[in-house]
Amino acid sequence: MSSNETTNDENDGFTGLYRGNLIPLHVVLVGLTWIVHDYRKLVTLEDEIRYIWPQKRNIGKIMFLWIRYYSISLLLFDALQIHVFSIPGVPSTTSVDAITRITGAISLWSVEIVMQLRVYALFKCSKKVAVINGLLFSSSIAAFLWILIHNVERQGAVIADAVQLPLAGCPSIHPGIEWAQWIPATAYEIVLFSFAIVKTFGFMLNNMMRRHRQLEPLRSILLRDNILYFLAISCILVLNNLMVVGVTKIPWFSFGPFHAAVGVLTTRMLLNLRKAASRTQGNITTCQETDPTGQISSLSPLKFETIIDPCMTEIVEPDAFPGENSISEELRTSE
Repeated sequence: MSSNETTNDENDGFTGLYRGNLIPLHVVLVGLTWIVHDYRKLVTLEDEIRYIWPQKRNIGKIMFLWIRYYSISLLLFDALQIHVFSIPGVPSTTSVDAITRITGAISLWSVEIVMQLRVYALFKCSKKVAVINGLLFSSSIAAFLWILIHNVERQGAVIADAVQLPLAGCPSIHPGIEWAQWIPATAYEIVLFSFAIVKTFGFMLNNMMRRHRQLEPLRSILLRDNILYFLAISCILVLNNLMVVGVTKIPWFSFGPFHAAVGVLTTRMLLNLRKAASRTQGNITTCQETDPTGQISSLSPLKFETIIDPCMTEIVEPDAFPGENSISEELRTSE
């Protein structure tokens, strides 16, 4: 091969790397704009103030606020680090790439904890389901960390030549088995999705046998949002793998859109359920109960000032985990 051909190949390689590095600089701003716009302009802030802030401190409120504001902080971090490392003279390190993946994984793991609780409530607090989900969740975290460590140990040598080039930021090169980084999380999302699908078909069959026309409102919202969330996140995780695998023409977009999607989808999902639960509680003024003799007696509205918790272990206030208590009460009364 002549020196001219070698030079042309090197120039083509540099051009491809340079263009590839420019894409995350722009796309991460799209993700940041999306999550900030959703927070301030699309009324989710007003809903948060109305439905979340008045609640007493509990696991539901803490998880919502954590996911909401951690996601915004994560997008700010993504945009800052990508643009700082694009400045000439600022050294690029492999540690930043690992930190970005871990911070993104923390966001996803936080959401998966919430989804485990929702699946747990759907299955009427089945300990077997909780143990299975807990073991699979721990396994997905362990697999993620092992793949991350494996790739970080080899990344320095793989990008050593590219680091010397005048690129805008860290080289967009994905070594080793980095394509498998998000496979454990994707597999676990599929498991959670399967639980939701199984319960959905079970409810539909039960309603058909009982000739119910539709699901109760809270249960319907829970199932709908679960399925939509799992489908959306699974598609995004698959897209992440396709961008890294190297056999497709999909360029690397950065983690910005993924982090924004996780935050927006989860906060909207929790707000939907909380709003529906609040409307349900607000509409309850009296209730009728049939005693063993067939007589109908009216229950005082005060009877509904508290709601039994999903696992029937204690009495909790209505503003416990957003909507979960009301949902579990529906499950018990309808099945």
